[in-house]
Amino acid sequence: MKRILAIGGGELKNRETLSIDEYIAAEAKKAAGENRPCGLFIPTASHDCMPYYNTFHKVYTGLFNVKTDVALTVGREVDPEKMRAKFERADFLYVGGGDTVFMLDHWKKSGLLQFVRDAYDRGVLVAGLSAGAICWFEEMYSDSVVEGEYAVYPGLGWIKGKISPHYNERMLDFDETVLYNRFRAWGIENDAAIEFADGEPVRTLGGGKVYLLDATGGTLEKQVFRA
Repeated sequence: MKRILAIGGGELKNRETLSIDEYIAAEAKKAAGENRPCGLFIPTASHDCMPYYNTFHKVYTGLFNVKTDVALTVGREVDPEKMRAKFERADFLYVGGGDTVFMLDHWKKSGLLQFVRDAYDRGVLVAGLSAGAICWFEEMYSDSVVEGEYAVYPGLGWIKGKISPHYNERMLDFDETVLYNRFRAWGIENDAAIEFADGEPVRTLGGGKVYLLDATGGTLEKQVFRA
């Protein structure tokens, strides 16, 4: 089963997504069995920001006793065998937030995308926040190219549909975009997550809400989605 957990937003360092992180850690422990679980942090969207990884480590090791590792590829040569070993040890991947367009471009150029894809195909849980939540969809609402100027950009297309993270902050603008283009889309608030298994929604988590928006009929219909 191929699994993606898309987290709409929230500050990891402030423990704003703690119930979601607890779920991820529990799933990792199931996958690891009698071994200590390991989570691989992928901070490409933040240009490999090490303080971001340190926060991830403090949360997952300090609170949940999960070993952590980090995949660093920005501004350095990637050793394919060492990188492959990191991914093969991981019981889950966690893709951090930041510049989504840069991240996808860099993954393709560096070869990291294939490692992510192989882990996903093996059934490793792939979790991600903000940029790490939206990159898997056909199209994503982001201000990656010009900060503060939101537009729809192509994603990887592993999950059908369009999506916006931080929906509680971008609701008016994204609703207008959905209505103007007459499409269906997901809106995920901060501290909210939705899990997809084999491309289908199976679970919502967190204290925030996940919305399904539909403007295909010319008017915007909006509902809180629960699975």
